[in-house]
Amino acid sequence: MPTLTSFIRFQFTNLAFIALLAASPAIAAPQFPDVPAPRDQEEEKRLPNGKLQSEAILKADYEANLKDLEKLRKTAEAVEEDLRKNQGHVLSLKAMKDLEEVEKIARRIRGRMKRF
Repeated sequence: MPTLTSFIRFQFTNLAFIALLAASPAIAAPQFPDVPAPRDQEEEKRLPNGKLQSEAILKADYEANLKDLEKLRKTAEAVEEDLRKNQGHVLSLKAMKDLEEVEKIARRIRGRMKRF
């Protein structure tokens, strides 16, 4: 069974080793290549029609989100109707598949919204 003095000796040895490594010039911090400029400072890319590429992507994502939200609403209503029809005692496989589809749609929408 380890004693208190052996524990202290072990901790002291660890600290001494870490201090030795930190003071060693051979193990220096890695040098990273040039870090790219933050997104705000970069020149925005433009499409051939002159619009900003980021604005076009945002608009497309907005339209896709609206379509997915409509599909999400319809699927959730279908699950609700199925639950009301079965009075809560039975959950059909179709309802389970619809719930999985709701999860996939929600993840897809969340992913688009987090992009920018």
